[in-house]
Formats: sequence, C-alpha cells, structure tokens
Amino acid sequence: MDVTPSPRILRMLGEIEFDEWQCIAELVDNAFDDFSEISAVGQPWPGGYKVSVSLPSPAAPLTGAEVVVKDTGRGMTRETLEQAVKAGWSSNDRFDKLGLFGMGFNVATARLGRRTRVLTTREGDPEWIGVEIDLEKLGDDFEAPDITAAKDDPSEHGTWIIVDRLHRDRAEWLQRNGENLRTTLGRVYGWLLDNRPFELWVQGVKVKPRRACRWGDDRFVVFGSGSNAEQIPAYIEIDEKFEPADACELCGNWQNPGKSVCDECGSERLRQRERHLHGWLGVQRHLDKREFGIDFLRNGRKILQYDKSLFNWRNPNDPTGSSEPEYPVELANQGGRLIGEIHLDYVPVHYDKTAFEYSDRSWRAAVDYLRGEAPLQPQKAKAAGYPENDSPLGRLFKGYRRNDAGLRYLIPGDGSRPLHEDTRAWARKFWAGDPDYQSDQKWYEQVLMHEQRVLQSKLDKATGGAASDPDEDAVLKALGGGSSQAPSTPAPAGTGDSSASSPESTKPETVQERVTRYLATGNEYSDLSRDYGLPDTGTIKVDTYTLSEQVIDSEGQPTPVWLVQGAGGTATAFISSVHEAFAKMGMDYSELLIAEIAAALKVKSDSHQTFSQIAARLRAMCLPDTAVDAGVVRAQASELLSDIRSRMAERVAQDPQRALSVMDPDEQTQTETALIADGADTMTASLGADGNFVIYAPPLYLVKLLESWPEAFLDGLVFAPPYASLTSASSRRLSIARVVGYLNDLATLLTFQSPNITQLRRTRLSVELLARELAPES
Repeated sequence: MDVTPSPRILRMLGEIEFDEWQCIAELVDNAFDDFSEISAVGQPWPGGYKVSVSLPSPAAPLTGAEVVVKDTGRGMTRETLEQAVKAGWSSNDRFDKLGLFGMGFNVATARLGRRTRVLTTREGDPEWIGVEIDLEKLGDDFEAPDITAAKDDPSEHGTWIIVDRLHRDRAEWLQRNGENLRTTLGRVYGWLLDNRPFELWVQGVKVKPRRACRWGDDRFVVFGSGSNAEQIPAYIEIDEKFEPADACELCGNWQNPGKSVCDECGSERLRQRERHLHGWLGVQRHLDKREFGIDFLRNGRKILQYDKSLFNWRNPNDPTGSSEPEYPVELANQGGRLIGEIHLDYVPVHYDKTAFEYSDRSWRAAVDYLRGEAPLQPQKAKAAGYPENDSPLGRLFKGYRRNDAGLRYLIPGDGSRPLHEDTRAWARKFWAGDPDYQSDQKWYEQVLMHEQRVLQSKLDKATGGAASDPDEDAVLKALGGGSSQAPSTPAPAGTGDSSASSPESTKPETVQERVTRYLATGNEYSDLSRDYGLPDTGTIKVDTYTLSEQVIDSEGQPTPVWLVQGAGGTATAFISSVHEAFAKMGMDYSELLIAEIAAALKVKSDSHQTFSQIAARLRAMCLPDTAVDAGVVRAQASELLSDIRSRMAERVAQDPQRALSVMDPDEQTQTETALIADGADTMTASLGADGNFVIYAPPLYLVKLLESWPEAFLDGLVFAPPYASLTSASSRRLSIARVVGYLNDLATLLTFQSPNITQLRRTRLSVELLARELAPES
C-alpha cells in the first residue's frame, strides 16, 4: 500500500510531543468514531461496542512487548484502510468525529514504537487484511507490505492495531501506569462511556467514567432577603443555539453563510452546520485545590479538563492584555468548587486535542455567553462601569463564591467550621462507587446538622447551658421570637410523677442498659465518627453520639466523654453536651474525645509513647480540619474582610467625604499605594470621589470607620445588630462593641505578622462569629 509521504517524514512524526495516554487515545478515537456512526443510524450491533487495550505486562521483559488496540467496529475495506494510514489524510467528515486529523494515527504509532501492523475485517469477509508499517524498512517507494490473517468465524468484524519494537521510555511508562491510564481515559471519555453503550477496557479491566461529584439538580441557595431574595440553583443547564454557519469540509474554517467558496482555502466544499452550545454549570460537593473548573468537550471527548480560564477577567481597556483571576481569590489555597461540562462540537481544536482555537470567534462567543463580558465580582464590575454580571457563571459566582459552612453557601459543617477534609473523603467514596455516597444526601444532612448546632449554640447561650428549666424568653429571643408569657395551669391533684415511689425506680441501671439508653436518646455526631489510628498503634473505628444530659461512665461517675470499647476494633463514644467542660469552660468535643482514644490506643498497642504524643499525632492525622494553621486562618479572615469591604464601600458612597475624614495621612498613603498597585491612577486628592477607596484601605481603618459612623453599617445594612432603633446609649454601645471586637481581631491579624497560637484561636473564632453578624446580602 502507498503510505505517502516519505519514510523520513513518518519517522519524524514520532518526535512530536504526545504523552503516552494521548497516543492510546488517538487509537481509541478511531474506534469510537466508528461506533458513533453505527449508533447514529440505529443499526443493531449484537457484538456490542467494545475497545480493548493491551499494554506491556509489568512482570514481563520489554523485548517483544506490544501495545494492542482492538475494537468490535465494522472493519474497513482495503481502500479505506490505505487512506486511513496515510499521514495527512482526513475523512470527509471532520466535524462529527474524534479522529480529527489524519496525522493522529501516524503520530501516535510512531511515538510508541518502530513497527505498526493494522488488521481489519468486515462481517462476511473471508480473512483479516492489513498493512505493516516498519519505519526502519520503509523505502522511498512509499510501499508497505500487505498482511493477512486467517479468520475463524466469518461473522467476525473489527480492527486490530499492534505496535511493537516499542521505545523503551514510553514502554516502561505503560508498564507501570495501567491504573493511571484507566483513570485518565475515564476522565477523557467519561461522557461517552456514561451516555453511550461504549465499553473501554485496559489490561482486562473496564474503564469507569469519571462522573462529576456535584450537588443535585434541585439544590439551591437563597441570595439576598425580602423582596430582593433570589434562588440560585446549584445546577444550571446550558442550551443555546447560535445562528448556523458554513463550515469548510477541507480546512475546517467556519464563516458566514452565503458565500460559494471558503475564505481560507478557496474550497467549494462548504456545508451549513448547526452551532449548539450545551451542557451544564454547577457546584461540586467539596472544595479541591486542583480539580475544579469547567470541562470542555468536542464530540464527547474532553479537550479541556478543569479549565479555569473563565474565572479570569480581561479588561478590554488594558493595553497589556493581562487577565485578573476572580475565583477563587482570598481562599485560593483551599481551592474551588465551581465546575461544568460544556459541549463545543462546532469549535475548532488544536492538532493534539488539548486546546481549542481560542482566536476563533465561535470560542469567544461561547465564553461571552457562559461568563459574560463584565467582571464576576460585583464591586469590580461596578468600578469598571458594567452592570451586574447575570451570566450563568456570574449567577453561580454570586451564590457560591464563599466557603462558609451552612445553608447560605451549601457547605457541610460541624456547627463551628466547614468540613472540607471530610467532604473530600466522601467524594473519594462517591468515585469508588459506595452506594451511600452517590446522592448528595450525606452532604446535605451535614449542612442541616451544622445549622442545627449553630441554633443549639444560640439556645445554650440564651439558657446559660442549663440542662433543664431554661428561660423561655431568652430562648425565643435567640430564635428571633417574642415573649412566651402565658398563664400556667397547675397540674391536677394526684397527677404528679409517681416514679419516685415505684419499686422499679430504685433498681440500679446496668452498664449495658445505660449504653442502650444512650444509643436510643443520643444524636449521632457524624463529623467525629470515623477511624482513629496511627501506623504504630493500630486503629479504632469510633461511632460518636452527643447527649443533652449528664453522661455516667462504667464506674458510675459523671464524665464529659465516655468511650465504650466493642469487639473487632470498634468503640462508641458518648459526649455530654451539658458537661461543664463544654458548657462553661468552652472546650471542644474533639479535644477530650482524642484524649480518650489516645489512652485506649496506648493500652491496646502497649506503646512507649506518652498520651500527649499519641493525642497530638491523632489530631494531626485524623482531624486535620481542627488544626490552627496561620495561613488558613489568615486566608479565612482575608476572605471575610474582602466581603465586608465591598459592602461598606457601597454604604460609604452616600457620603464618601465623611468616611475619608476618618482616615489619617498614613492610611491615605497606604490606600493610594494599594490603588496604584491594582492598576488605578487615582491620586490622593480624588480618594473621596466615591466609596471604592474603602476596598483598598488598611484593615484597621475599617474598625475606626465602623466606630465613628455605626448608623451607616448596622441595622441590617452591612451588619445585622440593631443601632438606630435602640433608645439608650448603653444599648447602642453594647451592640456596636460586639461587632467592633470581632472586626478588630481580623484587622489585627491581617496587619501584624507572626501571631501566636492564642491569637490565631481567637481570630478563628472571631471569623466565625463575625460571619454570623453579617446582614443577608441583597
């Protein structure tokens, strides 16, 4: 067969940079193209749509090793095969197929090895026919020898590609990375494997599609309050059809319809085609430092994975053309959770299928529709003269840009902080196929649990942590209600509790009866229910429950935490939420639970380590979210303060000169420096033109501004506590003092370096408490 061009060019194709997985994917693409054509016409295919990839065995020597890709497609005629193996040849349909470039086959095979054999057969053919391309023997006559193979069953059909004399470095990679290859191909072909009856096998193991671990279609958050309240769904379907255009079947150029020849190559092979942008944008159930962003697909294959370019905004008036990242910003170290899956079947892609042609107008139109022209950040949009960004991505950003625990941002928490490590672990169980983690119910229940614990914390504060006889007026006040005063009715005579005189009441409760009762009345505390252990001490699987009563241990003594050990390395922990260690001393449940587990593990393993050594290691390994990390606390404070700055800037706009009068000369200099660093040319004299200078002011200035002008920010304007409605000066001072105290902690941390652990703990708590004082966004 004629395999033009010259052998030298074919050998040079092997020098083109293709990763090993890309080489395999190029060969899989051709099979999936064939499958798509079969399924598109509704042709029955009893043999199924299956591609099998065999790699060099890890236990075998590389001498004689092969890479084999088999498919159960229709097979090819001799003429079609001759065209398919020619470098530079492309089929008539370059738009509906994955194998977009005729070079792909030759690059992939030359990159893998020095000899390639292709065998193909159709149903009813008497034998397998094929060609052998040996780059070391191929001459200048461009002729490669035909090969054949016997066919046992006339009904067989499909194609085999066998590559041998493998390049050692790539063969070794394939030997070591069968599982990694399956994972990568599961991501690249996830949509096809999930939505078409296609199967892909590597080394005899079926490739599983990598599905998005996202919130369900019915989940949403509420942004704003009152008449301005807006439901923002966690899943937004994308279905937009642009005007059809003419596509050149020779060079792939798209152009406005009505012309007889292609603007790029002069070909007359023009065909009007649909331009359909479809897919979805949504919210992941967990934060990740790398795996977030938008996947862009062409004909079902992912071209871009976790692409974050739409999170950047490029100022059209900036002559440097630089872009500014808008998500995530303050907590970029924690990662993000906005994701999506967008199909762009009509947009040209790069030859290696790792990028789209970004200069193409179809790509630009898709970006404009998905994220809009304006900045995602409201204050930045307003400052640049744009209206609010109401694009699909703009809405998601508005609703889910922050990572605070609770219903407001749909983040699971434990009553005081987000459970980012736990939710990442749950996501791994989702991808492993654990049936308990497929829906988002586990995540949503923990969001509700967080809200319940926040409410309980307010109730405990209102009742002073008492286990009984609470002050109902204080409780209702914590809930936002009115007085509970109502006439009480005395109990009729003889209806009192007679248990004291009952013989049963004096019978002592056994330990097992107490455990059974605690299990029946306790509330499961899932964020402290997990495996606890170290490599050198073993592991205990602990189920944790909280009780709103005194917990009595096996010795009959009250205790804040009772760890009851069971069989097979299990234990049950009962925590008394009313014990003075928690209700009065402010200790965290995890502190004393870890102490009990450390003691149990020390005995179990007969460890020479001290209790404190084991406890410290357990906390670091098993409860990383509870660590007081300076970088994390600083980032949390910075993110919250950024939100507060933006809100305060809006309120200052009514009288910017009054706000500017609070600023001393040093603060003005720092503000001007920050403005210039951000690209503005504003001088000190014009700082008071609007309220935007507050966004760049030093953190401690915000404290001064709030103290000097509280009526501009309290009463639900920025912060929820009342001010103007309070009649006494002392009530007003108390209302503002709480917010100022929290805000001052954040500003101090962000102003001064090297905080000690006590300051970090205080600031972490202030971040949590100040976030609760914010008024709902509108």
